[in-house]
Amino acid sequence: MPFLNVNGTRLYYEDTGGSGEPLVFSHGLLWNCRMFDKQVAALKDRYRCIAYDHRGQGQSDVWKVDTVDMETVYADAVGLIEQLGAGPCHFAGLSMGGFVGMRMAVQRPDLLRSLILLETSADPEPEQNVPRYKALNFTARWFGLRLVADRVMRIMFGRTFLEDPARSEERAEWRRRLMGNRRDIWRAVNGVIRRRGVYEELSRIKTPTLVLVGAEDVATVPAKAERIHAAIAGSKLVKLPRGGHTSSVEEPELMNAALVSFLEEVSSTPRQVG
Repeated sequence: MPFLNVNGTRLYYEDTGGSGEPLVFSHGLLWNCRMFDKQVAALKDRYRCIAYDHRGQGQSDVWKVDTVDMETVYADAVGLIEQLGAGPCHFAGLSMGGFVGMRMAVQRPDLLRSLILLETSADPEPEQNVPRYKALNFTARWFGLRLVADRVMRIMFGRTFLEDPARSEERAEWRRRLMGNRRDIWRAVNGVIRRRGVYEELSRIKTPTLVLVGAEDVATVPAKAERIHAAIAGSKLVKLPRGGHTSSVEEPELMNAALVSFLEEVSSTPRQVG
């Protein structure tokens, strides 16, 4: 299996190779690179698709720390892109992956061809969410994710996906994947709960940016995407008519169409540096 030693840990990654422009996928909390399987399948013939697992999630290693903070996760992404010779790349980050992408666009724009922000937020975790998320994390740490799986599924997925009888097997599979998380996932959860906001820095982003959100997202509601869009000059906002916090899984056709349209537009425009 492919691993890279980055910043003192091992990161798991998958790279389709090829001569196309690099497209890096950065996943959301509690999942791994598998959440982008349908995007990679649709785009691998045109782009060099790279998907990886964040430190402390999926198959990547983690230091034995209380919190896997966002600045470390961001530094890991930088190291991965540099070691793979993948910059400048198109960077697609969903939720937690979006936290990484925004930091990169502010601090290392030289590594980016474009920025794709999927169902994410530029703000700290809302204060009203923190006690509930801490309680869920405590339960998951000491008693396992099985006890909180149903509540987490309602946060991660939208109404349409959760209620469609035809997708019961797909829901069951993603519930199994959720419960199959490593027991030390709590370290990564702490990093998301305790993250600092970057909203005040967004005006510095000059990289071509797509902001996408599903209409049924309850974790980072559409207003969060609108707020990011308003702060990044020249960004494009796409609101999917369906989809919750995991639209790459829930509505892959809608997401893929939006990605293709944006990527084709960016790729046809000469890159401006500086």
